[in-house]
Amino acid sequence: MSDTVDAPVIRSDEPGSFARSVLAERHPALIEKVRDAFPYGPGQHRALDALRDNAAEGTIAPLPPTAYDHDRWAVWGREHFGRSWFDVPFLWAESYFYRRLLEAVGFFADGPWRGVDPFRPFKQAELDTPETEAELATLDDILRKPAGEQADALVHGSLWGNRADLGFRISSSAAAAPGADTPPLVADDSEALWSLLPVGSPATLCVVADNAGRELLPDLVLIDHVLHHGRAERVVLQVKPYPYYVSDATTEDVVDCLRRLVRAEGAASGTGRRLWAAMGDGRLTVRAHDFFRAPLPYEEMPDDLRSEFAGATLTVMKGDLNYRRLVGDRLWPPTTSFADRTGYFPGPVAALRTLKSDVVVGLDARTVAALDANEDHWRTSGAHALIQVRR
Repeated sequence: MSDTVDAPVIRSDEPGSFARSVLAERHPALIEKVRDAFPYGPGQHRALDALRDNAAEGTIAPLPPTAYDHDRWAVWGREHFGRSWFDVPFLWAESYFYRRLLEAVGFFADGPWRGVDPFRPFKQAELDTPETEAELATLDDILRKPAGEQADALVHGSLWGNRADLGFRISSSAAAAPGADTPPLVADDSEALWSLLPVGSPATLCVVADNAGRELLPDLVLIDHVLHHGRAERVVLQVKPYPYYVSDATTEDVVDCLRRLVRAEGAASGTGRRLWAAMGDGRLTVRAHDFFRAPLPYEEMPDDLRSEFAGATLTVMKGDLNYRRLVGDRLWPPTTSFADRTGYFPGPVAALRTLKSDVVVGLDARTVAALDANEDHWRTSGAHALIQVRR
């Protein structure tokens, strides 16, 4: 698009920036967590240490020639190899870090650690907390409400995901407290979202998942609502083809969450059983396109994925990473049109996202002024969220 050159690409080279803190602080801490979560051998320990040191002070090197996707990353990284991790686009650097982490632990190598998700202990731990139990228990009350109230509560539960103090407890009435200068929802197109999925619709809904664990559970509950109340005949849940960012959902995580729902008490168990049956009869399908692990914006999606999205009545993009890829990971003026930034997308698209990175578009000037006046880090704190729709 013509305005692309006007917004700088987000990088990690600015001291004090959110992007720099991810590379300089979060990534080393994550390496230590992964290292402690499994009884890896000396070779994996050396590889993890080397990645930690290289990402902090070294330059970016290509994958080894033996890597199964060496040729693909050679193309994606041709402009970045030999440079500091902090001097290349943030989206690319994050993506490549996780690819190198998988290489370090032997995820793709022949041997006993092949296919072992290094983030699985963290994902599974989220499913068995008292907070998760309490959130699932609230479904007993929510699913007794009229369908419209259910829809509002469940879409906000999906929106806020794994915020420990919210989850299913968020409802539309809590989204904007009376008199608040900067309500938690900085944009709310939820009416437009539901208007695309009227009751009795023969719709196909595509949901592009973000995190596993306590975020995927409310996503699945929302999907059950859509199917159970006839707002869509079919749902396609798109997940990552293999572990990507630390908590990104894979097919294995979907199965873990379904099992967690089924073994829950009360209404949550019924939700799990309905979803299990929906997968069995094809009303709910899980897909894992390879492009979901690419360090590229959706504007560069391949034709087969474009066709899938074009066939959907609505595509819902969950979470921060999908948002960055949807609108472009750049420092757009926040009043930039969401519709313009997603004009390339081959069908109606919605974003459900908690603000945890610098990129944001589609806000009105009054909201931006209030946020800027009251909060220094409103773009990255996770205290705000948005629902944006482009028909």
